[in-house]
Amino acid sequence: MADGQDYFIILLILSVLLNFIFPVTVFLSPPFTYSGFLFIGFGLVLAFRSRSLFLKNATTLQPSEEPTLLVTSGPFLLSRNPIYLGMASILLGVAVVLGTLISLVFPVIFIMLIEFFIIPGEERKLEKIFGEPYREYKKSVRRWI
Repeated sequence: MADGQDYFIILLILSVLLNFIFPVTVFLSPPFTYSGFLFIGFGLVLAFRSRSLFLKNATTLQPSEEPTLLVTSGPFLLSRNPIYLGMASILLGVAVVLGTLISLVFPVIFIMLIEFFIIPGEERKLEKIFGEPYREYKKSVRRWI
């Protein structure tokens, strides 16, 4: 089964390819498209900072493996899913850089896939492993932002 990273990579590639195969209505043009690099930069920083906390705390990033620690610091103070938020930001940034309407579909598809197919299973797993501390964390930190 695909995980969030798989969906991200597939949608990123589709976003760029379909933009050139089916160039539809342009909604932004330079220099406004350059603002997309801010979204991409933000997404990269957020995803890599979040990833570094998993590595620093010697717990897994892989949804198929069992985490050994509940990470709640850094970006996880503001979002329970900062890596997915970073990926969504990168997809949005790419859409802005490309400037076409078709590319705007992919961040939306990514968020829907993650929201309905990935996060619920991950949350059940974390609740089973960490119990009450995870339930308290869920009460105090929003899923996205």
